Amino acid sequence: MKGLWTPAWIARHLLALVLVAGFLALGWWQFSRATGGNSLSWGYTFEWPVFAAFVVFIWFREVQQARRAAGAAEPEPAQEPTAERPAGQPVPRQDAPLTVRRPVRVPVASAASAAADDDPELAAYNDYLSWLAAHPGARPSDYPGRRTSTS
Repeated sequence: MKGLWTPAWIARHLLALVLVAGFLALGWWQFSRATGGNSLSWGYTFEWPVFAAFVVFIWFREVQQARRAAGAAEPEPAQEPTAERPAGQPVPRQDAPLTVRRPVRVPVASAASAAADDDPELAAYNDYLSWLAAHPGARPSDYPGRRTSTS
């Protein structure tokens, strides 16, 4: 909680307070103009409080994120070594996210690859696709086996 009272956070709190007060004052001003006969001001009468609510929403969300980050940064208390976990081995956190291992893509031989041997156009196209897959940052115009047409 001390992290929310640093000079940067105090400036953010003051900015949010000034913006909310200013937006509500502008809404009140537009309301006084609307009751004086300016029909266009009715829209602004309701728009300025919406802006104030948005500032409150963003401020609240930022405070929550800062508190979560501060809670995650606190070190875990040291625990005594046990039979399951010898000394020096880190204690696994209960709230730590699970690591997900993505499966490795393995090409599968199919009837289409056998048909590519019979059709030279299909074989050239498959060669082009495999080159693109092997060079993800390359553009199609970088393909070395590209034929130029003289039509």
